[in-house]
Amino acid sequence: MIKISDKLCNELIGELKKDNKGLHSWLETIHPIDLAETITDLNDDELLQFYKRVDTELMAEVLEQAEDDFQARFLRLLDIKDIISIFNYMATDDITDIIGNLTFAESKKILNMMKEEDSGAIRKLLGYDEESAGGLMTTEFIALKESLTTIEALTKIKRISPTTEVIRSIFVLDDSKKLVGVADLRDILVAKEETLLRDIANTNVISVTPDIDQEEVALLVAKYDLTAIPVISRKGIMLGIITVDDIIDVIEEENTEDILKLGGVSEEERIDSSLMISIRRRLPWLLINLVTAFLAAYTVGLFEDVIAQVVALAAAMPIVAGMGGNAGTQTLSITIRSIALGELELKESWKIVFKEILLGLIHGAATGVVTGVILYFVYGNPYLGLIILLAMICNLIIAGLSGFLIPLGLKIVGIDPALASAIILTTATDVFGFFIFLGLAKVFLNFLIV
Repeated sequence: MIKISDKLCNELIGELKKDNKGLHSWLETIHPIDLAETITDLNDDELLQFYKRVDTELMAEVLEQAEDDFQARFLRLLDIKDIISIFNYMATDDITDIIGNLTFAESKKILNMMKEEDSGAIRKLLGYDEESAGGLMTTEFIALKESLTTIEALTKIKRISPTTEVIRSIFVLDDSKKLVGVADLRDILVAKEETLLRDIANTNVISVTPDIDQEEVALLVAKYDLTAIPVISRKGIMLGIITVDDIIDVIEEENTEDILKLGGVSEEERIDSSLMISIRRRLPWLLINLVTAFLAAYTVGLFEDVIAQVVALAAAMPIVAGMGGNAGTQTLSITIRSIALGELELKESWKIVFKEILLGLIHGAATGVVTGVILYFVYGNPYLGLIILLAMICNLIIAGLSGFLIPLGLKIVGIDPALASAIILTTATDVFGFFIFLGLAKVFLNFLIV
């Protein structure tokens, strides 16, 4: 089956052989993000031919949507003047992201060729951590003094808006450039001409400082349903804004990162990564899992004499450990999600601990009864059913508590819960599951041997 990008690539190569009118007509039917995926499959000669045949503004829009590796590859094919020409149609934060992926020598060369006001803003943005509010923000926004009337404000907005990303929200500053409010463009349009901006601005502004982590910024934008959030210094000076399209990228990035970490995989690995990269990213976690597996095996080894006398135990004990792992993973997933969304408060944790104990008791009893009945009919020994019932209840209580307390504890000590929780949880449910089940079997050994 041919991928859509492959199909579009073949079409594009065919269109490049036609005149400009035909090519431009075809380009009008393709969304920039689809085009960005398509041109990554072109060789360097085809890519340069494509660049020379399309509008610079379209090229800028396509480049914004492309992957980091392709952006660097494409810019290395161009002269500095061509790069600057493309950057003239791009937002400062997008240019910063692209330049940040180049070598120091390449980025320095480009910045030296740019206008000082533009290169200064980019250098400042490059100084922030790329996963912080400062690294996400753009300096292209509309901020006006609070003393302006709405008619004066509209005149300035009309002049400034072509070079900004967001014009719906107008940020209102005092004489010292401190953020004092935000005015909606609609309110400015309907207000009387002599009305001052300070009189229609909303002073209850949600803002962040540049050092705030991007995940916290995303939570604020989602919570307050914002289209843009201002970034201010600790003294309240307006530095920039973060737009909702960048926040969507952050949410996607953070969710992908957490899911991969839960599976013990690096967020830097892709399905088409080289063999060596996949080995380096996965093998360390497999070795850690191997250590925990030996710990579980050691626990089983403590009860070799019991298993030797009752072979049925060998068939039944994986059920206890497996159910504990499944139950713990359910709690773990919900807990990590709650931590990521900022929904979990430490002062309320005791209520959740009690709930998980009760939940483990109920789930353990329900699954234990079913398992016990089945084992009774298979092996004809009611004590084996009773043992697995008790073991299931205990292990599911432990699993629930582990699934909640492990990520919470890791968060408190400053470790990413998504990174190490799954391994610790698996170890806990396996070791405790085997120990409880086989320990009970040893207590009831005389009743199991018939």
